[in-house]
Amino acid sequence: MHSRLPPIAALAALSFAPSVFAVDQMASLDPVLITATRQEMRVTEQLSDVSVLEREEIEAAGQSTLEEILSRLPGIEFSANGSYGSNSSIYLRGTSGAHVLLLVDGMRMGSATSGSASWNRIPASQIERVEIVRGPASSLYGSDAIGGVVQVFTRQGDGPLSFYGEVGVGSYDTAAASSGFSGAQNGWRYALNAATYSTAGFNSKPWTATANKDRDGFWMNSLSGRLAYSFAKGHEAGVSVFYSDGESKYDGSGATVDWRNRNSVSSVNAYSKNRLTENWTSTVNIGASSDDSDDLKNGIRNSNFRTDQRQYSWQNDLHTRYGNFLLAAERLEQEVDTTAAYAVRERTNNSLLGGWTLGYAAHRLQANLRRDDNSQFGDKTTGSLAYGYRFSRNWRANVGYGTAFKAPTFNDLYYPLSFGYHGNPNLVPENARNREAALHFETGQQHVSLTWYLNRVENLIVWTNTPSNVGSARLEGITLAYEGVVAGLNVQASYDYLDAKDLDTDLRLARRAQNRVVAAIGKTHGAWEWRVEEQVSDDSMDYPFGQPAKKLGGYSLTNLYGAYRFAKDWSVFARVNNLFDREYVLADTYATPGMNAFVGIRYSPK
Repeated sequence: MHSRLPPIAALAALSFAPSVFAVDQMASLDPVLITATRQEMRVTEQLSDVSVLEREEIEAAGQSTLEEILSRLPGIEFSANGSYGSNSSIYLRGTSGAHVLLLVDGMRMGSATSGSASWNRIPASQIERVEIVRGPASSLYGSDAIGGVVQVFTRQGDGPLSFYGEVGVGSYDTAAASSGFSGAQNGWRYALNAATYSTAGFNSKPWTATANKDRDGFWMNSLSGRLAYSFAKGHEAGVSVFYSDGESKYDGSGATVDWRNRNSVSSVNAYSKNRLTENWTSTVNIGASSDDSDDLKNGIRNSNFRTDQRQYSWQNDLHTRYGNFLLAAERLEQEVDTTAAYAVRERTNNSLLGGWTLGYAAHRLQANLRRDDNSQFGDKTTGSLAYGYRFSRNWRANVGYGTAFKAPTFNDLYYPLSFGYHGNPNLVPENARNREAALHFETGQQHVSLTWYLNRVENLIVWTNTPSNVGSARLEGITLAYEGVVAGLNVQASYDYLDAKDLDTDLRLARRAQNRVVAAIGKTHGAWEWRVEEQVSDDSMDYPFGQPAKKLGGYSLTNLYGAYRFAKDWSVFARVNNLFDREYVLADTYATPGMNAFVGIRYSPK
């Protein structure tokens, strides 16, 4: 099949002149990342397409949601069905929202009935760090990781006991507050964080005559914490918890009906990490997560869907002269509790996985293999292989191939007969095969990358009156990304080209733009900090049920952020989103926020 990449791709890497690069200090853009290999490894050693978001960048996002923060990164788009807290999806390299695995402190989060995660219930105020891995990762994490993995690490700390706090107000009658403390002493590490958020929102469907014309508000309360104890060198045990509960109004059927969704998500994880020998570290994790969703019609529960997931894993990391080895065994138990009459409500998945990474001279290799044994659909084997070569201190390249899968949801399999629709227990998992290649230029203050990928997804589950494995999609794209310092300014920019097609209909996949540019420029000077962001996206398509296809127009958004530190640990900050009040649509018939602002005060010891 012929490539449809634009000619600009062949020349894009040449557009950055080496003369702008600063003095080489490699470590400044080389954080340690865990998610891409399940072992600690620096970004410049990775053979995957990765990004890392630290707390400072999240704070500069003001009132923005996790989905909005992620969409500023290369290769990521999102859509939302209306006002704040509404259903939303993340599209990673053009894959569907159900093809992105969300982890919170290592625990799988999401609904086993809908097959997607509740992104809108992960408040940015609780996040210390986010790691993003683009591309198939089922050989490390099993089902769902066709497009990639997003791992959220809740806030934590080290050093002496310290406190933080933040409060702010904004447009749409928005108010938010968060506070917490963290520290370490005598082998103990601890943190506790709490946050609250509320907004009156806006009318989600102003152009729909049969929709309720009121504002669709949202509130959310959240809590996270962790406690760990190092009882000897190389030996640590700990526990982390996360809980978020929120309620959002939305426009369903009936112009006078008050529809609300009450959704809580939670996770708890206990671990013991032990260095058994100089070269062997063993980590045991036991945890659980839940996603509990209630739809309320005029204050009365109309439906309930709850997913409970229990995870057990034993991971062994072996460091040898022949490379680093990973050997692990995992068990996942999924159970659903719902008002619908499902024929089956639980399933288990046992898995074995192995990994190997080797760095030798200018060469780097990574191989992963995983075997999943599911009580519903049987066995599934996935693997990945990547090779990297460093041409010089500043230039490196890598190529990779990987397979991935997505297990059918409980809705796909067992949804009871309702209005002529019902599930299909004979479904098999969706499959993906991905190829990619990347070229990187890195110095201490600059990083330029050009990445090409081609992902074929088959056995896609398509719903008519009953679902079947008949769909297939082709996702090909390039990502050109830059991050660094130019003339004393912090600059980030990326261009994405995506050709995402349904191979059966030759139609573009819904809500994916073909061309997208994201850029930001900012500076910290003394007590002042400022940042300007620009997002430009061309048109996309949507396919409303039972209606003709709709074209969603392209758009450009400008966001501003500023902060002033008026005392040692105190600062005031402000953010303006959609500065020029652009009207744009991410999902057919659903409105998006107009120009809005948020201002606050923050106490944060540095």
